[in-house]
This record gives sequence, structure tokens and C-alpha cells, in this order.
Amino acid sequence: METAGLDWFDQNTTLLRLGLAILLGALIGLQRGWQNRELRAGGRVAGLRTHALTGLLGGFAALLSLELTPWVLPAFFLAVVAIGLMGYRLKAAQSDDYSITGLIGLCLTFCFGSAALLVDPAIPAAAAVVTALILDNKAELHGLLAKLEERELDAALKLLLITVVLLPILPNQGYGPGGVLNPFEIWWLVVLIASISFVGYFAMRIGGTEKGLLFTSFFAGLSSSTALTLHLSRLGRDNPGLKPLLAAGILIACGTMFPRILIYCALINPDLLPVLLWPVALMTVLLYLPAAWLWRRHRGWVNAEQPRHQQNPLDLKSALWFGALLTVILLLGHLLQEGFGDAGVYLLAAVSGVTDVDAITLSLTRLSQESLSAETAILGIVIAATVNNLVKTGLAAGIGGWKLGRLVAGPMVIALAGGLVLAGWLALG
Repeated sequence: METAGLDWFDQNTTLLRLGLAILLGALIGLQRGWQNRELRAGGRVAGLRTHALTGLLGGFAALLSLELTPWVLPAFFLAVVAIGLMGYRLKAAQSDDYSITGLIGLCLTFCFGSAALLVDPAIPAAAAVVTALILDNKAELHGLLAKLEERELDAALKLLLITVVLLPILPNQGYGPGGVLNPFEIWWLVVLIASISFVGYFAMRIGGTEKGLLFTSFFAGLSSSTALTLHLSRLGRDNPGLKPLLAAGILIACGTMFPRILIYCALINPDLLPVLLWPVALMTVLLYLPAAWLWRRHRGWVNAEQPRHQQNPLDLKSALWFGALLTVILLLGHLLQEGFGDAGVYLLAAVSGVTDVDAITLSLTRLSQESLSAETAILGIVIAATVNNLVKTGLAAGIGGWKLGRLVAGPMVIALAGGLVLAGWLALG
């Protein structure tokens, strides 16, 4: 690193950046001082004044490294580390507190002061704010860690594995008939569905069942509306008085499935949105309105504990199975479209919708970028969603009983018929 002198800055800019270095240190020091405000003066290792001066020291160390030698900056940093270690060692001996968070905060303060002189000031400013927030939320972060279950941590690590490790190493080119099998794109779709399910799970986890059946049902629609339908149907079988409320929950979960379809299309092929938006919006509204009516009419009838939806945040085997299913559907979609035209695609959509709507939605959206017309893809997606929701209606009736099935079936049939008619009209138009 060559000595650059003060050519980088005019005098006013240098003073402003040194002022910023002090303010960033004072910001972190304010949090540290507030946390230890009950201690006597001098009882803290590093408070408001120490952090403000450390930020200023970092700024001047950076300035001197430009004028004298680059070694000034690491020398001053090591000095701050040594002083901090002595202070925190004495503190640990007296209070039996071995946390080094404060020492890390002090070192970061020095770095922020240096960066305020050497790089874009916005970067250390943003980093200092984030640091202060992390330091200030010690209890909340520790509480969150205590509530975190082993399977949830495992799921988060697996999601990072399939996203950060596996995705970048896959080849990004087409294979097979028509080049429809692109390993990178197929796995990216797996990551997409896994991420949405992961977010839906933790939305329910954070809100908890105390937020009510409506909250749980809405976010279950982002992860697995079929799993929630099974759960509520079993609950309705054992609690007849809850059936109207459970029917509302099923309708909400099934209705939330449709906005999820829009998310897929927006991320993969936004050209489908102008036509797909209207049938999807119609079906969503036609399911949400009866659910709201059932809830308002029956919510005061019973006092029962709200159901808890149990689900694995991310099962790696399920992700692999989904990837394999997606590959098969992409291949079959291309072959059927070539052999039987649009009728083959519609047949595949209907069959796929019996078990899963995500795979066929992602497959048709992906194929619409190449060999499949947008109209055929949209109608196929609506057909798959229609079949899938009809299957869930059958589950509600078969497991939860006729009353639950009847409450779900009426709105479901109206919504699906309306969506099919509108999608067909828009596709033909």
C-alpha cells in the first residue's frame, strides 16, 4: 500500500469524516453505557466516552497511515485490543462474566472510525447502526435462541446447504429433449419452494397459536395447505362444535395457495402475470369471503384451544423428492405437448394436481418461457389448482365428516368454477 497523503481529502472533508468517526463511536458507547448505567463511574470497562474516543482514534490511525506508513493502522488496532483484553480480564475476574461481546464491540468501533476516513462513510455508518441494534437486543436474541428447536436449526442449515453450497455448482445449461432439463434452474425452483415453506413455517412459529386459527391458516397456505387441511379435518372429527371455524381455516389456507402461485410466476416468468392475476384473484376472494363470514358468525360459539399446526420446517428428503418430481413433470410436459398438444398438458396438470400443485405450477411456468404458450400454461395452472383444492375438499368431508365437507365444498366449487371460466375466457381471448 503506497502512502497517498491528504490528496484524497480536502481539509473540510477530513474534519467531517473525523466527526463521523466520533459519532459512530458515541452511538455504540451510548448503548453500552445505557446497559451498564447502574454501575458507578469507572466501574465500566468501556462506556460512552471510551467508545467515542476509540472511534476518533480509529479515524486518526487511518489518517496517519496515509501520511506516515500503512503499519500505523494495525499497530493502533493491536493496542486497542491489548487494552481491551486487560480491562475485560479484570472484569471477568471480579464478576465471573466471561462474555467478550463488549471487547468485540470496542474493536468494531475502532474499525468504524478507520473506515469513516478510508471508505464510503455510508458503509461504516450502516454497520455501526446494525452493531448497536445487535448489542441492544441481547435479551431478545438469547430468548429467541432458547426457543429455537433442534429441528428448526437443522432446517435452517439445510436450507443454506441447498442454496449456498449446491446451487452454484450445478451446470446452467439444458439437457434432454428440447433442452428442458436445466439442473441449475430445476434446483433453483427447489430452493424457491423450500424457502417459501420455510418462511411460512416460521411465520406461524413466531405468531404462535395464540394469534388464532386465522393467522395459522393463512401462513399454512404458504407452506402446506394440504397438511393443514388434514390436521383441521382430524380436529373437526373429534370436535364437532369447532367445524365452522375449522372450515374457515381450511378455506383461508386453500385461498392463500393462489397468491403463492403468483409469487412463483413473478419470479420465473412475469409475462404470465397480466392474464393469470385475474382468475387467481377471483378464486382467492371467493374463498376468503366465505371464510370471513363463517368466522364472524361462529367465533363466539365455542371456547377452545386453537389448533397447533406441526410441520417439519425443511425436510431434505422432501426437497430431493420435489426436485425429482419437478424433473419428471418438466420432461412429461414437453413430451405430452409435442405428442398431444395442449390437451396433453391439461391432462398432466389434472393428474399432477391430485398430489401437488407447486411442482406443476413451477414446471408450466418454466416451460412457458420456451416451448409452451402462455395461455396453455395459465389454464394448466388453474386446472391443477382446481383439482388440488377439490382433493382437499374430499379430505375434509372424508375425515372431518359431512358437515365440515359441506361447509368447505360450497365456496370451493364456486371459487374454482369461477376461476376456470375466467381463465378459459382470457386464454381464448
